Amino acid sequence: MTVRTVRTALTGAVVAAAVATTAFAAPTTAAAEPGTGGGHDGTRTAIEAAVRAGVPGVVARAQGPGGTWDGTTGLANTATGRERLPQDRFRVGSITKTFVATVLLQLEAEGRLGLDDTVEKWLPGVVRGNGHDGRKITVRQLLNHTSGIYSYTADPGFEAKVFGPGFLEHRYDTWKDRELVAVAMTHKPEFAPGTGWSYSNTNYVLAGMVIGKVTGRPYGQEVERRILRPLKLHATSVPGTAARMPRPSGRAYSKLSRDPAADTVHDVTELNPSIAGAAGEMISTTSDLQRFYRALLSGKLLPAQQLKEMTDTVPMSPETPRYGYGLGLMRTELSCGKEVWGHGGGIHGSLSEAVTTRDTRHSFALNLNADWAGDPAAIVDAEFC
Repeated sequence: MTVRTVRTALTGAVVAAAVATTAFAAPTTAAAEPGTGGGHDGTRTAIEAAVRAGVPGVVARAQGPGGTWDGTTGLANTATGRERLPQDRFRVGSITKTFVATVLLQLEAEGRLGLDDTVEKWLPGVVRGNGHDGRKITVRQLLNHTSGIYSYTADPGFEAKVFGPGFLEHRYDTWKDRELVAVAMTHKPEFAPGTGWSYSNTNYVLAGMVIGKVTGRPYGQEVERRILRPLKLHATSVPGTAARMPRPSGRAYSKLSRDPAADTVHDVTELNPSIAGAAGEMISTTSDLQRFYRALLSGKLLPAQQLKEMTDTVPMSPETPRYGYGLGLMRTELSCGKEVWGHGGGIHGSLSEAVTTRDTRHSFALNLNADWAGDPAAIVDAEFC
């Protein structure tokens, strides 16, 4: 597994189309909010490069000892010409996983479950088939992707229906959690539990189901009650089956194809996010995401023991020593040697990153409103290095 493969798997976790450069371009502008100051020339250059590579527009936000900086470039809506705004909301994809893991670790701290509980204990009979066995898989292994469970988003039939041209016909379909898990169960596991690492969206659909079983409430309600309201993340939401985006927001664009030569760009903004569920359905802003990760890493959401568990990472591949995966949280060593913690996320027409230094003194979040071009990791590197 190459670094590029790992980054694509994590940043575009719910997107099947490969990220590739394209000749499509939109008018480019770059602006900072009044009073935010300078010192982000490299980041500005990187987000402008993403637009030149074909992304309609980018929004980014940094916060550090020097203050807060908002950078935008390109368009939020290619039909109207509306530019991207710092307050734009967007689908965050697999960044949802950190919220889900945080709730499960809170439940562990309350003594309501154990990380080494089997999946079978909470979801009897759900993980069975073709070698999958929930009696041999733990909650911890769901959260750090060492379960070996096949990712339902890799199923060819599901991929064609949801990520290919079939999306246009099925974009409003509702998928139940058990249906998504059932897709995964038609395949063999990637490996025996605990013997490898493989990013699987099925892991987090199951994690959301465990939250529901333990609390008696949907995982989204627990995220809202335990994280969004206490932190006053008013622009962050768990949409469930709601297809429309809350305002303000731009549009999201995709080619719905693995072919880098494809030239038809589709507006994929509206979709039923039940295709992702607890693996990647949430909506947020760059400001809210930074507030969340700063609160998390500074110990405001978890006791010290649970935060230690979350930041205990496993290697993702011998080829990628710069990356480690904890419990819904990723550690990345950047090109200059600096280390950041956070997660990436992708869903149709949207690629995002949100990270912070371990001491939370410098945080950063960004969103690209396209899924076939641009490199969020390069923008993160530009900000910190």
